[in-house]
Amino acid sequence: MYENRSLSDKVWLVLKGLGMGAANKVPGVSGGVVAFVAGFYEEFIYSLQKINKNAFKLLIGGRFKSLYRYTNGQFLTLLITGMVISYFSISKLLDYLIVHYELYVWSAFFGMIIGSIYFIAKDFGEWNRKYIAYLIAGVIAGVAISFLEPAKENSNLLFVFFCGIISVSGMTLPGLSGSFILILLGNYVLLLVDSVNALFDSIANVFQGDFSWLYDPHRIELLKVLAVFSIGSLVGLVSLSHLLAYVLKRFKKATYAVIIGFIAGSLGVVWPWKEEKYVYDNLGNIVVDANGREIITGYTRYFPESFGTETILAIMFMVVGVFIVLSLDWYDNYKKQQNV
Repeated sequence: MYENRSLSDKVWLVLKGLGMGAANKVPGVSGGVVAFVAGFYEEFIYSLQKINKNAFKLLIGGRFKSLYRYTNGQFLTLLITGMVISYFSISKLLDYLIVHYELYVWSAFFGMIIGSIYFIAKDFGEWNRKYIAYLIAGVIAGVAISFLEPAKENSNLLFVFFCGIISVSGMTLPGLSGSFILILLGNYVLLLVDSVNALFDSIANVFQGDFSWLYDPHRIELLKVLAVFSIGSLVGLVSLSHLLAYVLKRFKKATYAVIIGFIAGSLGVVWPWKEEKYVYDNLGNIVVDANGREIITGYTRYFPESFGTETILAIMFMVVGVFIVLSLDWYDNYKKQQNV
């Protein structure tokens, strides 16, 4: 039986959805970590697991209230509402901040992930050789993925559907960034920037009474790509949740050990001090794709050579990132004390 929520709990759940949606869009950051740290990860997984053949029967039978209760509809609706709002608000702000204050944004996220590792590990309990082995396996997998090189953009709808399935891994698997996986697949800009912007612009045009975009083949193609990507994401979300619910029920501590290791291993993805590696032609010019964007093949990571103002500020943002995560833990403990 799912808990009844007060108005403040509902507002907080929408805000958590905002955070999860924003995290999903940032390469190297996992929305699943937000769910984990904010304390609703297991409810999220088990609620998605309820989208099954029984839910389908209730839908076909027109028993919508029963379907809403069975799937924990209030929880999923509030959370998804926050995610959708995020894609047209906070994620836009993040796009701006990453362009203009890249070092500080990555520093804050780096600190938040360090805080998340502590948050998840502090209640793990006793570590034995078996769980340490799972932890190491998670670290190795996280490091290996962070050093893969990106592929080229591909707008084939079947491949886009596959990208949708893979991209939601960041929502269900803490530490695995769906956005970073899309970069590796070569479709991050197409699916999370161009197509989302096309939808945003189309909605804005509708409110302005402008329907000329209906005759723009490029805009229609991007909207088609977004629709297929969304369907793939939904399929992936439901299917992965069933697998994870099964694993969590039977191998909970082992799963947590792998997750902690994976998050630690993925720290390299969000290391603040890095430079893009581009493709160059024979004349030394940066090669661009069909849309005029520079092709990035990976990153060169380095340590800052001096502790100037910029480096000190970056370290301060790391501390702020850790503090943000720990403050959620303090708030959770405060609420528990108030309810005693």
